[in-house]
Amino acid sequence: MTPILVTDTVRVPAAALGLRASRAGGPGGQRVNKVATRVELTVDLEAIEGLADAARARLRALAAHRLDAEGRLRVTSQATRDQARNVEDARDKVRALVAAALVEPRRRRKTRPPAAARERRIEAKKRRAALKRRRARPAE
Repeated sequence: MTPILVTDTVRVPAAALGLRASRAGGPGGQRVNKVATRVELTVDLEAIEGLADAARARLRALAAHRLDAEGRLRVTSQATRDQARNVEDARDKVRALVAAALVEPRRRRKTRPPAAARERRIEAKKRRAALKRRRARPAE
């Protein structure tokens, strides 16, 4: 199996990849019960080369529901009837996940509403309160 190249510096070595094929589920016909086209690709996250610690942590968070008990990433594909295309699809999913983890999220900048907006909000609340007061039964 060849390594997965994500960028020039980040790659998933072949030794970190594991591949298992099984029969795909769902409707299919006569060939569905005899051809193993579903692919399960496992990736050892610690073996990914060129990945910073922060990006590795983001990858763990992004793929939290896909991690097994040993902390390996499990990606499955049964999109096509061809095992080789399913392998490529699973490799593309891994490549996309690692690439998404490389993108550092922008820091949120705190903002405050302008004074005029706060004033409009208070005025709207007062109008609404007055409307509800007018609906009430008059006091005797």
